[in-house]
Amino acid sequence: MARPLMLLALAVAVVGCAPVDDTAAAPTASTACAKEQLQLVTPGKLTVGTDKPAYEPWFKDDDPSNGQGFESAVAFAVAGELGFDRTEVQWSTVKFDSAYAPGKKQFDFDINQVSITPDRAKAVDFSKGYYTVKQAVVAVDGGKVAGAKSLAELKDAKIGVQVGTTSLDAVRSVIQPGKDPNVYNEQVDAVNALKNEQVDAIVVDLPTAFYVTAAQVDNAKIVGQFSSTGGTPEEFGLVMEKGSALKSCVDKAVDALKSKGELARIEQQWLGSAAGAPELK
Repeated sequence: MARPLMLLALAVAVVGCAPVDDTAAAPTASTACAKEQLQLVTPGKLTVGTDKPAYEPWFKDDDPSNGQGFESAVAFAVAGELGFDRTEVQWSTVKFDSAYAPGKKQFDFDINQVSITPDRAKAVDFSKGYYTVKQAVVAVDGGKVAGAKSLAELKDAKIGVQVGTTSLDAVRSVIQPGKDPNVYNEQVDAVNALKNEQVDAIVVDLPTAFYVTAAQVDNAKIVGQFSSTGGTPEEFGLVMEKGSALKSCVDKAVDALKSKGELARIEQQWLGSAAGAPELK
């Protein structure tokens, strides 16, 4: 505060006893986040980074610019809160691990299922979380629990899960099966157990579940998703260059989308039943 007080004193000395109006001394939060005030990689354009290929259900048809898929929709919603229309958003291809590596960025923010972690936050800035990762139950279609509609229907299931994961915590604290889960050192071992019908289902985080069903286990399906309890939830954040002047404005945009229920609506549309992952309660 020393500098503003010194300037005020100088102003008074110059104009004698004339009153000093310092109401415009600093921009308000709203004016600081006005589109024309934002420091952008390309003036007048919001540059959003993501990897290629851009997989479903996070994106659709490998085209982030079409507004379809969970993360494409979130990116355009954030852009809208910042004052940009669709024509003012441009996309840049950024490899996943490059997004959160140290150094200068050629994007204003990146969106690519990047989990917020303390180590990554040393190299980049993260927005407030735009998605809290949920757990998912994966089974082979036609199996014992493939048709389950509630967590209660999983009580008698033999469940496979990786050791030391939030998924294991969720099995024990939320599903609470009657039989101890089969615990594996590696996720691939749990996946192989499902393939070999050694377990009725496995529990993994939802992003992993989409991959398991798409690429690892034939005829596998996501039985449903559910929220974990306890511990620190895993969240995805928008990635920005370390020290980004945009961070406070992007955080404000994410908060606004949460408070209006828009993020929840987008999540339900693209990661809910339409994506084959109904809620289990």
